[in-house]
Amino acid sequence: MPTILGHEAVGRVVAVGEGRGRAWEGRRVSWTLADSCGRCTACTRWGLPQKCEGLFKYGHAELGDGSGLNGCYASHVLLRAGTHLVAIPDGMADAVAAPANCALATLMAVVETLPNPGEIAVIQGAGLLGLYGCALLKSAGWSKVFVVDRQPQRLVAVPRFGGTPVLALDASPIPDCGVDTVIEVCGNRHAIADGIRWLRPGGHYAVAGLVHPDSLLPLTGESLIRKCLTLRGVHNYAPRHLDSAIGFLESHRDDLPFDSLVSPTMPLSRLDEAFALAESGRWCRVAVSPVDA
Repeated sequence: MPTILGHEAVGRVVAVGEGRGRAWEGRRVSWTLADSCGRCTACTRWGLPQKCEGLFKYGHAELGDGSGLNGCYASHVLLRAGTHLVAIPDGMADAVAAPANCALATLMAVVETLPNPGEIAVIQGAGLLGLYGCALLKSAGWSKVFVVDRQPQRLVAVPRFGGTPVLALDASPIPDCGVDTVIEVCGNRHAIADGIRWLRPGGHYAVAGLVHPDSLLPLTGESLIRKCLTLRGVHNYAPRHLDSAIGFLESHRDDLPFDSLVSPTMPLSRLDEAFALAESGRWCRVAVSPVDA
């Protein structure tokens, strides 16, 4: 603090600095959550630019860090030289495209780590990441995708994206030792024990939601070893995942109801109301525009 929050956004390029092609000027774009140097070991050898030694994350920095214009709850954002841009296709709504540059791109990174082909998956959490994950797996040919959540209202959207909703209090439809992969995007460490139980021998566990201090895992080394499990953490994403995210939205624009996940757009001047609406849980994302309607 003080800071400008916000890191899922779409904007129109109004000025281009040195090193950027003039072709970007005037275009509607999204951009990577992180700015990376492109030269350190994480960027060049490990293939993890999101773990760059000089990493900068939009909406996560102090106002005094560089330009100060780094969060998207503002009228303008200054994009740094190591930030990857992707053009938004004509006809794709801003509110549909904006969450791609964190939620959907992160799920692209998660799915990239999974064994292929796979048949049965469980996604723990029916928020935006869970629904995106469900859509990605079903489009990739997974035959059954269970989506688990403790809140019944969050499960309503699951069938629209090809998944089978499961209330956490009654997870009996999920076969013990019969699941190829489990994806955790619920942020609840106590869900890990269920995921370990559901996985078949040789199964894969992708953990992406436990990015907070209360994440001590309730598992033993023996539970991993005896079932020959793979446990993989995924945090943020690389530029290619944002490209794939926008491409996925475009490819499935007509057959998946992405627009139903985001609220009608509210003006930035009513940001407090937007936060209250987000807290209500009515929408997976609440859209905000710097232009007052």
